[in-house]
Amino acid sequence: MEWVVGVGMVLGLLAVALGMTSMRTGWTLPWVRRRVTRPRVYGLGGLLVGAPCVIQGLFYFHVVPSPSWEFRFFGTNALMFSGLILMGVSQMRPSRRRSV
Repeated sequence: MEWVVGVGMVLGLLAVALGMTSMRTGWTLPWVRRRVTRPRVYGLGGLLVGAPCVIQGLFYFHVVPSPSWEFRFFGTNALMFSGLILMGVSQMRPSRRRSV
Protein backbone atom coordinates (compact mmCIF):
# COMPACT_ATOMS: atom_id res chain seq x y z
CA MET A 1 0.00 0.00 0.00
CA GLU A 2 2.89 2.36 0.65
CA TRP A 3 3.95 2.36 -2.99
CA VAL A 4 0.47 3.51 -4.07
CA VAL A 5 0.63 6.49 -1.73
CA GLY A 6 4.21 7.18 -2.79
CA VAL A 7 3.26 7.22 -6.47
CA GLY A 8 0.36 9.55 -5.66
CA MET A 9 2.74 11.88 -3.85
CA VAL A 10 5.16 11.90 -6.79
CA LEU A 11 2.33 12.70 -9.22
CA GLY A 12 1.11 15.41 -6.84
CA LEU A 13 4.58 16.93 -6.69
CA LEU A 14 4.72 16.85 -10.49
CA ALA A 15 1.35 18.65 -10.70
CA VAL A 16 2.53 21.25 -8.18
CA ALA A 17 5.78 21.81 -10.12
CA LEU A 18 3.93 22.17 -13.43
CA GLY A 19 1.41 24.51 -11.81
CA MET A 20 4.14 26.71 -10.39
CA THR A 21 5.90 26.78 -13.77
CA SER A 22 2.68 27.70 -15.52
CA MET A 23 1.92 30.46 -13.04
CA ARG A 24 5.43 31.88 -13.13
CA THR A 25 6.30 31.71 -16.82
CA GLY A 26 3.05 30.88 -18.63
CA TRP A 27 4.48 27.62 -19.95
CA THR A 28 2.15 24.62 -20.26
CA LEU A 29 2.65 21.09 -21.51
CA PRO A 30 2.74 20.84 -25.33
CA TRP A 31 -0.42 18.73 -25.64
CA VAL A 32 -2.41 21.23 -23.53
CA ARG A 33 -0.97 24.39 -25.03
CA ARG A 34 -3.54 24.78 -27.83
CA ARG A 35 -6.53 24.66 -25.49
CA VAL A 36 -5.31 26.77 -22.57
CA THR A 37 -6.05 30.47 -23.00
CA ARG A 38 -5.22 31.56 -19.43
CA PRO A 39 -2.02 29.78 -18.32
CA ARG A 40 -1.86 31.43 -14.88
CA VAL A 41 -5.35 30.22 -13.97
CA TYR A 42 -4.39 26.79 -15.31
CA GLY A 43 -1.31 26.81 -13.07
CA LEU A 44 -3.37 27.69 -10.00
CA GLY A 45 -5.67 24.80 -10.86
CA GLY A 46 -2.66 22.51 -11.12
CA LEU A 47 -1.50 23.62 -7.68
CA LEU A 48 -4.92 22.95 -6.20
CA VAL A 49 -5.07 19.49 -7.78
CA GLY A 50 -1.54 18.47 -6.78
CA ALA A 51 -1.48 19.79 -3.23
CA PRO A 52 -4.10 17.38 -1.79
CA CYS A 53 -2.19 14.41 -3.19
CA VAL A 54 0.96 15.51 -1.39
CA ILE A 55 -0.93 16.39 1.80
CA GLN A 56 -2.66 13.00 1.93
CA GLY A 57 0.71 11.28 1.58
CA LEU A 58 2.14 13.37 4.43
CA PHE A 59 -0.80 12.31 6.59
CA TYR A 60 -0.36 8.65 5.63
CA PHE A 61 3.35 8.53 6.45
CA HIS A 62 2.77 10.46 9.73
CA VAL A 63 5.01 13.34 8.75
CA VAL A 64 2.37 15.78 9.99
CA PRO A 65 -0.34 15.02 12.56
CA SER A 66 -3.48 13.80 10.89
CA PRO A 67 -6.82 15.56 11.47
CA SER A 68 -10.14 13.72 11.50
CA TRP A 69 -11.08 11.72 8.43
CA GLU A 70 -14.04 14.03 7.73
CA PHE A 71 -11.79 17.07 7.53
CA ARG A 72 -9.31 15.23 5.32
CA PHE A 73 -12.05 13.90 3.04
CA PHE A 74 -14.02 17.10 2.56
CA GLY A 75 -10.98 19.40 2.59
CA THR A 76 -8.98 17.53 -0.02
CA ASN A 77 -12.03 16.94 -2.20
CA ALA A 78 -12.89 20.65 -2.07
CA LEU A 79 -9.35 21.61 -3.06
CA MET A 80 -9.21 19.08 -5.88
CA PHE A 81 -12.66 19.95 -7.23
CA SER A 82 -11.91 23.68 -7.19
CA GLY A 83 -8.63 22.99 -9.03
CA LEU A 84 -10.46 21.03 -11.71
CA ILE A 85 -12.97 23.87 -12.10
CA LEU A 86 -10.12 26.37 -12.50
CA MET A 87 -8.46 24.15 -15.10
CA GLY A 88 -11.73 24.05 -17.03
CA VAL A 89 -12.18 27.82 -16.75
CA SER A 90 -8.67 28.37 -18.08
CA GLN A 91 -9.62 26.61 -21.31
CA MET A 92 -12.67 28.77 -22.04
CA ARG A 93 -12.43 31.27 -24.83
CA PRO A 94 -12.57 34.90 -23.71
CA SER A 95 -15.84 36.64 -24.49
CA ARG A 96 -15.81 39.30 -27.15
CA ARG A 97 -16.76 42.75 -26.00
CA ARG A 98 -19.03 44.70 -28.21
CA SER A 99 -18.04 48.28 -28.81
CA VAL A 100 -21.02 50.58 -28.70
